[in-house]
Order: sequence, then C-alpha cells, then structure tokens
Amino acid sequence: MKKKLIIIGGGAAGFFAAINAAELNSELEVVILEGSSKVLQKVKVSGGGRCNVTHACFTPSELVEFYPRGKKELRGPFHQFMTGDTMEWFENRGVPLKIEDDNRIFPESNSSQTIIDCFLESAKYAGVVLKTSTRVDSLEKQNDQFIVKTNSEEFIADYVLVASGSNTKVWNIMEGLGHSIVQPVPSLFTFNITDKRLQDIPGISVPNASVKVLNSKLAEQGPLLITHWGLSGPGILKLSAWGALEFYKQEYNFEIEVNWLSKKQEAILEFLKSQKKKQAKKQVTLRSGFEEIPKRLWEKFVIDSEIPSDSQWAQLSNSQLETISKQLTQSVFKVHGKSTFKDEFVTAGGVDLKEINFKRFESKLHKNLFFAGEILNIDAVTGGFNFQNAWTSGWIVANAISN
Repeated sequence: MKKKLIIIGGGAAGFFAAINAAELNSELEVVILEGSSKVLQKVKVSGGGRCNVTHACFTPSELVEFYPRGKKELRGPFHQFMTGDTMEWFENRGVPLKIEDDNRIFPESNSSQTIIDCFLESAKYAGVVLKTSTRVDSLEKQNDQFIVKTNSEEFIADYVLVASGSNTKVWNIMEGLGHSIVQPVPSLFTFNITDKRLQDIPGISVPNASVKVLNSKLAEQGPLLITHWGLSGPGILKLSAWGALEFYKQEYNFEIEVNWLSKKQEAILEFLKSQKKKQAKKQVTLRSGFEEIPKRLWEKFVIDSEIPSDSQWAQLSNSQLETISKQLTQSVFKVHGKSTFKDEFVTAGGVDLKEINFKRFESKLHKNLFFAGEILNIDAVTGGFNFQNAWTSGWIVANAISN
C-alpha cells in the first residue's frame, strides 16, 4: 500500500515540498489541495511579475538577519538547504537564474511564468495529483492517520503538510488540533502620508535614503519611492517588516524622519554653500547639484523652505541654505495608515514556533503533521527571503517524509 501525503495549499512551499517528496520517494502518493481555482498566485505577482526567487546571501548566519520573526529557528534549516541549493535546484530543471545589482535573484527570462511552468511540469512528471477549488473544511487525527474533509470529498492521509500561507480558516483548524496561533498582523506595507512635499510627484524615487521612526529605535536604509498615497520602496518595506507589531499597536499613526541622501546635515550644508558660489546667477529650483535628488522633488523642498521659486543661488542667505539642508536630511512626515504592497504581501503571525521541531518542520503535538512557508510565524523583509523560507521548509519536509 502506498503512503499518502496530503498538502494543504498550492503555493510556493506546497509545490516545492510536493515535487521533492514525490521525486525522492516514488512509493509516496502526493496530493495538493488548493482552495482557489488557480495555484501559485503569489509566485505569479512577486517581484513585479518577474518572481524574486531568492537573495544572493550564501551564509546562514547572515541570511537569518533578514527575518524579523524566525531568525533563531531558521539557522539550522538554512544549513540544510540554502540559497545556493535553490539556484542549483532551478538550474537543474532548465531555469537559469541571474543575480541583479541589489543581490535579488530572478529567472533570466524575467518572467514568473517560467517558475510556474517549471513547478507544474515537475509536479506532473513526478506524479503529483493537483486538486484546485478544493477547500479544506476540517482535519482530524485518527490513530496514526488523518481524516481531511474538503468541500468536495474526504481523504485519509498518512502525512499532512499545511502550506496554506496566511489563511485564517486553516489557522482556526490548527487551533482545533491544539496549536497556538500568534495573532497575525500585516508586514511589508507602504506608508500613507498626506504632505504637500510629496503631492503631484508619484513615481519619483531616490536611490538610498535613511528612514527612522521618531521615538523608536526602528530605522532602515534603501531606495524610496513616492506614490499617490505616500512613501514606498525597499527602505519603507523593510521598515514595515521590522516594525510590524509596533505599528499595529500604534494603529499605523506615527512620525518618520527621512534623510533623502543618507549623509550628515553638516556635509550637505557645506555642499549647498559651494553651490551658491558655483551657480551664483542660476535659478535655485532649476538645479540642486545632487544627482540623487530628482528635479521635481528638489523644487518641492525649495518651495517648502519658503524660498521664492525664481530666486538665484546668490540671493540665498545662510539660514535659507540651512533650512534646505534640513529638508534634505531631516524631513519629518506624519504617517496615518498603510497600504498593502500587493506584490509582496506578507503576514507576521501564524503557528507558534515553539510548537515546531525545526529539524523536520514537524508539529511537536502531532506526529506526521508538518508545516512549511508562511503558515508559521516566520516572515522576512522584501528581496526574495520569504520565498527562501518556503523552499527551505518545503525541502526539509519532503526529506523528512520521504525518508
């Protein structure tokens, strides 16, 4: 009699575990149950439709630093399956990957469909059974097996892997089995800000700003993007991940200080004084001298510093130069809410990590019940790290079951 593995969730972690388990043990019957009509939807939209597969960080002790929740627990698993293993896995299946300047790793095709096609073909070839529009309604332990009831049929499984991501209904089912759920709160979101300095210039970005939350130790650095609603970009998204719990408690009302150049105010002031000499007869709003600051953003800073838009550099007083230097290095903005960053939407919270054996990603409460991916209280900053958690946990579960 073949043993049966039921996987709840047809996302990244579920597919990766299914393919590896079926390939490692041909005597294992592997079935994926996906509640919606489509699989791998997060893979499809991630990285702007290019799929940010993982990140070029090849040391476990460094890689765990990108996980606000799960850092300690993932150190051991990353010694078993890392970013280099992920790259090799895909390349062995005819999906070459490339490392970009910011160390994010994408398929050379620049299309997430390449990853989806690889999964679908590998799963089919390995004999994985895929059932879409199959919602799990209940899960019960009966002796050494599990009874999985769905909206359409009932399954008896020897092993169950829960890889359903941020699914409230499945979390409730896990609570019914005795597992604790850490309250889920959003992570990776953009900041809603209403401020005349950011109005009418969506799409403008700066390459390397520093952002800190006032009255807090939270701070991050990275590219910033001005949106219709406020601020986004890697610098903001990283900050939202590290501050997910704190921002939730504050109901997403707090203040941030932005240093648009990540340089000291004194150095910026000296540079502005040199610009005053160099460009004495030129109009201030036309050119700032900072390559990193787009012209339209510079104009906003000049106008907000109460400098007439037709002023020449020679007309600026030292106190006006100081005001602009503070705009560039100490801009304070009031955040009043958040917007979901759809490409990388992630939740902090999930199954309590104390209840998991991370050598196998297996429940400590129920033998042969496994977890992978975002169902657990593990999340990372943006840049391919959440997918790496999916690949690592899926691979370890596949090996634990197949052996």
